Amino acid sequence: MYRKEVKFFSTLFNNWNAKKHSMVYVSLQQTKVTESLRYFIEIAYNGKNYFGWQCQPNAISVQETLEKALSTILREPIKIVGAGRTDAGVHAKQIFAHFDMLQDWNLLDLVFKLNSLLPNDIAILSIFEVNENAHARFDALNRTYVYRVSLTKNPFSVGYAFQTHHKPNMEVMNEAAKVLLQYKDFQCFSKSKTDVNTYHCTIQIAEWIALENELIFTIKADRFLRNMVRAIVGTLLDVGFGKITIADLHKIIKSKNRSNAGTSVPAEGLYLTKIEYPEKIKI
Repeated sequence: MYRKEVKFFSTLFNNWNAKKHSMVYVSLQQTKVTESLRYFIEIAYNGKNYFGWQCQPNAISVQETLEKALSTILREPIKIVGAGRTDAGVHAKQIFAHFDMLQDWNLLDLVFKLNSLLPNDIAILSIFEVNENAHARFDALNRTYVYRVSLTKNPFSVGYAFQTHHKPNMEVMNEAAKVLLQYKDFQCFSKSKTDVNTYHCTIQIAEWIALENELIFTIKADRFLRNMVRAIVGTLLDVGFGKITIADLHKIIKSKNRSNAGTSVPAEGLYLTKIEYPEKIKI
């Protein structure tokens, strides 16, 4: 009887102990799973086949394509937040987005797998861990865009530059570009019915250079409004072709009226080339 009792209590204790350790293990596993980490993903893409960056119904976007690829590889639903919203047809040589994931991946391996799965017109340049509050859009300090204007018929620039049959006056366009640095409110270059709290932007660089048979416009600012760069380029070309004067440009900016500015140039010549962040976002 005594032996039976000892065996009974021993079995009971072992079962309880195993159950306790199992519960602890499950608890530890759940803690690990629920602690997601935040990452920045650096991307380049040819925007020709996409209706812009942002997800939208009945149209393919860069954001949607990336989210599907990440979700497939990581086997969990992944949502990404981009640094900006490029329009349909606009290209990006560098853009960032952030996302959270529950797994601890080898990031070089993840980059390789994503590039293998994604179409050829989207490339992942890097992935790196950032602090939990880092935000791809709101933490960006500056953004730089480039616009290409082709001065000759070139089959290799079709879809990648705006072609003009006449050469504008680049010197006067550079004079006009300097005017932009004198202002903060650029409502006149913003797409109508845009839901923003302010039309103020700080432009740091705005200049034209000649490169072979192209004119290249570079503009850098802390933020940009929707359609802003394309409207600015169209207006500066009007100055270069003598349709308006630099004095007219001052009046256009002060008017805050989009209808007074020039026509937006095609999206195919526009490239987002650089986004800068503070070092503190990195871990």
